[in-house]
Amino acid sequence: MTAASSSPLATLPRNLVLAAVRGALDEDLGLSGDITTDATVSAHARSDAVIAARKPGIVSGLALAEAAFRELDADCDFTVLIEDGSAAAAGDTIARISGSSRAVLSAERVALNFMGRMCGIATLTRRYVDAVAGTSAQIVDTRKTTPGLRAFEKYAVRCGGGHNHRFGLFDAVLIKDNHIVAAGSIEAAIKSAKAVAGHMTKIEVEVDTLEQLEIVMRENVDCVLLDNMGPDELRKAVRMVAGRCLTEASGSVNLDTVRAIAETGVNMISVGALTHSAPVLDLGLDFIAADKA
Repeated sequence: MTAASSSPLATLPRNLVLAAVRGALDEDLGLSGDITTDATVSAHARSDAVIAARKPGIVSGLALAEAAFRELDADCDFTVLIEDGSAAAAGDTIARISGSSRAVLSAERVALNFMGRMCGIATLTRRYVDAVAGTSAQIVDTRKTTPGLRAFEKYAVRCGGGHNHRFGLFDAVLIKDNHIVAAGSIEAAIKSAKAVAGHMTKIEVEVDTLEQLEIVMRENVDCVLLDNMGPDELRKAVRMVAGRCLTEASGSVNLDTVRAIAETGVNMISVGALTHSAPVLDLGLDFIAADKA
């Protein structure tokens, strides 16, 4: 691969990458391996191939693609031409692979499945980020991710210029409407959370009305989630908060509404669609040279 990037995007833990790639290869190769490739391609054959963008988008997932090829050919050469977080036009070559023909063929679908999914998320995220450009609002993701792939999907959001919300139930307190019902009141839920949360743990509370927000603002929390509020109500909420904590808008967010939401002055806009509805970016692997050996 090319020299390590100094980009803050280069943060996918290698153990997670290898575990995911090995699991995907096990699923695809099963008990008998790639019977088509093994039957038609010499074990000594070598090939050069490229990963190309069929449609324009934002690149993400190169580490997983490289790991897929290297798992089957440790000596293969994987050269990145367009780095994660950068834009690729239709027809652009994103990466070149040189190695065992069998390895390239057998790892192709796993590499493209990961990259297509992650590039799709990064591309959709960039559309949302561009839509709120010039405002102070950040686009953030949610926990509406594919089970087992959250770290990669949230990484893809960062590639698209978005930001990550909490990674799971373990790293921040988010008191939602059902927690409030179960606890008996907003005040009770917040007080209980504060009693057990460590000093490094943030507390966020979801509110549906300005009346609930008024109660929350008496309890000194780190963030309020303003759920399913229209722009006028969001403006009132931002004025009520007056900078005392962060504000997050959520619900009914799409590319048609996000700009108006951002212009209300909220700090963050969480968008579940970034990960649960992003279309896969069309990528392809093309052989450009082969030595039958």
